[in-house]
Amino acid sequence: MEVRKNPLKVLGPHGDESDVQAIREVILSGWWGKGPKVEEFEQEFAKLVGAKHAISVTSNSHGQDLVMKAMGFKGVDVINPTMSFIATAEIPLWNDCTSNLVDVDKVNLNMTAEEVEKWKKPNSEVLIAVNMAGVPAPIDEIRKVFGGYIIEDCAHSCYREGAGTKGDVAVWSFQAVKTLPIGDGGMITLNDDKLASKLREMLWFGVASTWSRAADKSGTRPGYAWDYHVDTLGYKCYMIDIMAALGLSQLKKLPKFLETRRHIQKRYNEELSPVIERPAYSDTVQYYCARLPEKKHNFAPDGTGFSSIGRDQLIDYLADKKIHTSVHFKPLHLYELMKDDNKKLPVSEKEWVKLITLPTHSGMTDDDIDYVVYWVNKFIEDEYK
Repeated sequence: MEVRKNPLKVLGPHGDESDVQAIREVILSGWWGKGPKVEEFEQEFAKLVGAKHAISVTSNSHGQDLVMKAMGFKGVDVINPTMSFIATAEIPLWNDCTSNLVDVDKVNLNMTAEEVEKWKKPNSEVLIAVNMAGVPAPIDEIRKVFGGYIIEDCAHSCYREGAGTKGDVAVWSFQAVKTLPIGDGGMITLNDDKLASKLREMLWFGVASTWSRAADKSGTRPGYAWDYHVDTLGYKCYMIDIMAALGLSQLKKLPKFLETRRHIQKRYNEELSPVIERPAYSDTVQYYCARLPEKKHNFAPDGTGFSSIGRDQLIDYLADKKIHTSVHFKPLHLYELMKDDNKKLPVSEKEWVKLITLPTHSGMTDDDIDYVVYWVNKFIEDEYK
């Protein structure tokens, strides 16, 4: 097969003229900040996930941070999985908490109840349950061994039925490569009225939004209540209408996006070489995290002439064929910031070196899938004889 001229990206958003028009309407309206589109987006997202409240924020990370601050968690131990993006481990540090990394299940790479029970401490009050690649974390099992507050990280779960319903609160991501991308942004969903009210107060330095203080909601904006009181310490992490308008537009396309992702998953599962280990099934297919076991050769009886073929070689090979790949994720406890020499997490350490994320996004065609399958299988055919 001829090598393509333009690279095939591993992840990315997919937009069209309807998205452009949605943003155009907001720009021409003159109301660019937090306003009617944010309200509408929150309402539609709450319906989607079956939550009483949906509170839009600037990112999933800010959502987690805001929840921890609103709940008053400070100086406590926070349990989270080592297989995740670094934000999961750093956010507790923002709140002077310890980040307690635990190992994961070999198949789906989610944290396990056994690991939570093994590593929990007397002051382990919070747990961040990441639904890895959209596969649900076993929160029901975790609750049997952990009685603290659970934040369900649904960054990869938009939308899988039942996602966001197991934790005490859920946080979502609309970052540029997610299943519902708007460039960045996030959402907090919950059923707790008191906490929802507090979170909304904290979105903008404890100040009620200009839109909420407007005297007229018809769109003519003749005036608004300029005065306000501030009795809560707040931050600045609210979503704006430009982002929300894109979110509403992308939300209409979400079923089709997910259909495409599942189609890619199905074809990879059916057509890739059996040498490739398939990931656990995902409804959202946020990532297709395949695994390539290392093949070792000893060219002499004494073991000299050792060489190996594995994930990194495949990454380089596919890059040469204009196929971008990635790795999701390097275990967090291997980073200098999070390193703990007294903690061994063998499953993640063994499995992550096999991981390679193959292209999976809503803009892919069957020709793109053919191209990936051909070159992955060609590598296996040539190198794993």
